[in-house]
Amino acid sequence: MIARSAALAAVTLTLLFCTASVAARAAADRDSSIPKYDHILVIVEENKSYGTVFDHDYAPATSELAKTYGVATGMYAEAHPSEPNYVALIGGDTFGIADDDAWYCTPGSAREFCKASAEPSYVAHLIDGPNLATELAAKGLGWRAYLENLPAAGSLAVVSPETATDPPALYAAKHTGFTNFASVHADPNLPRELVGMDRLAGDLRAGNVPAFALIVPNQCNEMHGISAPKAPLDCRKDDDGLVRRGDATIKMLVAEIQASPIWARGNIAIVITWDEDGKADRVPGAPQSCCVVDAHNPGGGHIPTIVITNNGPRGVTDATPYDHYSLLRTIEDAFRFDGHLRHAGDASVQAMSPLFAIAR
Repeated sequence: MIARSAALAAVTLTLLFCTASVAARAAADRDSSIPKYDHILVIVEENKSYGTVFDHDYAPATSELAKTYGVATGMYAEAHPSEPNYVALIGGDTFGIADDDAWYCTPGSAREFCKASAEPSYVAHLIDGPNLATELAAKGLGWRAYLENLPAAGSLAVVSPETATDPPALYAAKHTGFTNFASVHADPNLPRELVGMDRLAGDLRAGNVPAFALIVPNQCNEMHGISAPKAPLDCRKDDDGLVRRGDATIKMLVAEIQASPIWARGNIAIVITWDEDGKADRVPGAPQSCCVVDAHNPGGGHIPTIVITNNGPRGVTDATPYDHYSLLRTIEDAFRFDGHLRHAGDASVQAMSPLFAIAR
């Protein structure tokens, strides 16, 4: 009996040692220059290159934020079109997704919104695996996606319907990322996690914002555009009007966040990034990607990314090569997660340390 107890004790000590060793390795893998953050809010815009946003006078508010706070001048997307980039940001990989098809699509599917399903390399678009939501839950942290024109809280709709006043597809699930993961579909809290963007202002005023927030304006307000009769004139695929409209939305969102009680306590970061570049300023032969190169990462072009912190340095221009995996890695380090998701843990992917530093 004594011998058995001793053996059990030895096994317990071994397990504790192994657990401590894994935790120590995970901690050592974090970028020690990334401070702990209480809230990170990521605003995602659409389909505009670094040059389109910054080399014209289309986006004065966004340009001023970049100048005042911090801008990543070497940021790249993973792929064209949109969906794989959102999936990469949430899951650390594109998982072979190379189109904008619906989350329910599988190879050969004839369902609506499965246009590319006959392609030889087509993969299922609902992913069963860990992601940013499961990482946050493991740390006891909350998340919420504020999605403009989402049909209803918790909705898994692919697009919003046309109404008497609105064009169809103001909301599009391809611009969400979270809906591509099976664990999100199974989450009983989904109606509190996928919400309309109209919920954001009230949450900010009440200081009731989770640790991580994804904020996605509708396709007129995120610089994507819609070609439909009911779409406003500045929403019809015109870079000048679209960027100006998106710039006004960014200005409003940042002002609302900075007026919130959360801005006055702890460490808070607002990240404004884009899913991919647009064709207008794409330079033939110029790099389309960085950091991770594989068969599923052909590159999505040079995109703007701005980081605004309440306690960080000002006037930072960071030329380090980054991509969406770099942003995911930075979020993971800032929340002190135990490790990184897939490509976010690659040796070639760096955390965005200069932009997230704390000024003392």
